[in-house]
Amino acid sequence: MTIYAGRFANRTAIMTGGASGLGLEAAKRITAEGGKVCLWDMNPETLAKAKAQIGAAHTIAVDVSDAKAVEAAAAEAKKVLGKIDILVNSAGITGATQPVIGYPIDSWLKVMNVNVNGLFYCCRAVAPMMVEAGYGRIVNISSVAGKEGNPNASSYSASKAAVLGFTKSLGKELATKGVTVNAVTPATFESPILDNVPQSHIDYMRSKIPMERFGTAAENAAAVCFLASEECSFTTASTLDTSGGRTTY
Repeated sequence: MTIYAGRFANRTAIMTGGASGLGLEAAKRITAEGGKVCLWDMNPETLAKAKAQIGAAHTIAVDVSDAKAVEAAAAEAKKVLGKIDILVNSAGITGATQPVIGYPIDSWLKVMNVNVNGLFYCCRAVAPMMVEAGYGRIVNISSVAGKEGNPNASSYSASKAAVLGFTKSLGKELATKGVTVNAVTPATFESPILDNVPQSHIDYMRSKIPMERFGTAAENAAAVCFLASEECSFTTASTLDTSGGRTTY
């Protein structure tokens, strides 16, 4: 991994789902490149472990599906960091791996509450701070499933498709405000989220990737960090694929 020294100097970031996987990897890189990061996650224990890996990071335990909790966390993060330049929405869950016929309603609602409503709450709370400052970078983590739809993963696929539509909408709304809004659509990559997915589904997802391997958190973090940087000045309401050749549009 190439580190661009000083790329995020004097920049601050909120990283949801920041205690593990892609969120943690991107947070490490932003910190290594001079930025200050506030990690958001539900689990205080995993947050403590993440902070041990990124000593300079601040942590806030927050459930992104709780709108009031998100508003309070955003205010706290701004108080601690002084400003918010970057928001990376990496928090997400997979839900049940089952056909739509018989799919558990509680799992569907939980996925939508975290992956869609939670992302909306975070953007709604933080975007005004960026608009006021005249600068901001919002990066939403979607998935190739949001473009292609994975069988037996209807809630996850639908939620990630919603992220893409939301990204395009918000990106256009903020296009003249100095704030860019973009999405990353990874194919499956090695992360703790796979612990909740049946091996048969993991094998299916690997078989769809032309490179014949999963990506890595570091590879996806590189894409996130470009979209989160000052260099991303004329790209907004867009999608950056990190799919190993899987995505066809």
